[in-house]
Amino acid sequence: MKYAWPWELSRAGVLNMNKRNISYIGRYNPRKHYKRVDDKLITKQLALANGIAVPDLIGVVKEQHDIEQIPAMVLGKSGFVIKPAKGSGGKGIMVITRVENGRYYKANGNEVTPNEIYRHVSNTLSGLFSLGGKPDVALVEGLIEFDPIFNGVSYEGVPDIRLIVFKGFPVMGMLRCSTAASDGKANLHQGAVGIGLDIATGRSLHAVQFDVPVDKHPDTHFPLSNIQVPHWETLLHTASSAYEMCELGYLGTDMVLDKNRGPLLLELNARPGLTIQIANGKGILPRLKHVESLKGPAMSVEQRVEYAKKHFCDKPLF
Repeated sequence: MKYAWPWELSRAGVLNMNKRNISYIGRYNPRKHYKRVDDKLITKQLALANGIAVPDLIGVVKEQHDIEQIPAMVLGKSGFVIKPAKGSGGKGIMVITRVENGRYYKANGNEVTPNEIYRHVSNTLSGLFSLGGKPDVALVEGLIEFDPIFNGVSYEGVPDIRLIVFKGFPVMGMLRCSTAASDGKANLHQGAVGIGLDIATGRSLHAVQFDVPVDKHPDTHFPLSNIQVPHWETLLHTASSAYEMCELGYLGTDMVLDKNRGPLLLELNARPGLTIQIANGKGILPRLKHVESLKGPAMSVEQRVEYAKKHFCDKPLF
């Protein structure tokens, strides 16, 4: 593994954690608005009120005695997802991709018993997966229908698109694709592949797994160069409009593509991670400073998207 001196990273425009926390999260994200993104139920309600599409909400489990209602909630569903409302980093998310005769199965074919589901939800309510370990509620959502355009790009899981939005401008993006190592979850720290995306076009630029460059998916061996994310304009506009929706200046937006419904907003993050820079093979700091330097009247969502596409475009590194 190659290491770099701090001044080398700074010269390359890499944003470090301290500067992110102080200069961007601390300065541009009012704490009074954190609840809008830290609570996925509130985020979903805000998105619907603002005309932004989200995964279907099947039900909400708030009390221990409500857990036994889950089989009735998911009756007739081909699959479902259980997630903590206040979870982070993909923790506590259970994905059931197949339901047969009242039996539940994960993407890898392993069966999940009702007792395992009850225990998982009980742990969720107790705060095992929530920020700060506070009591939580469990969301039961409809299963996202995998868009076949991503066949081979992801393994036993739905890939998602992370866009960093600063003051309403989409400044950097990546496609996160699950692997066997990540257990079907699109989480880079657990072993998912991160593919940097050109803001102007949605085309792949550079890919990493465990911070190491890769050119093929480790499980499917699908080439990761020349990937084109569809509905790119809609994804950019959705991400940009989240700025007005939650009133946070430095924001991570996570979206997925459903084969029937198109782009759906999964969640928002007031403390987006820094690995998106590794996936893109470049630092994000010059783009943040560029946005900070802008003067003049406020721009609309459409104007911000067009500005970002013009000024933050890239060339593939493959």
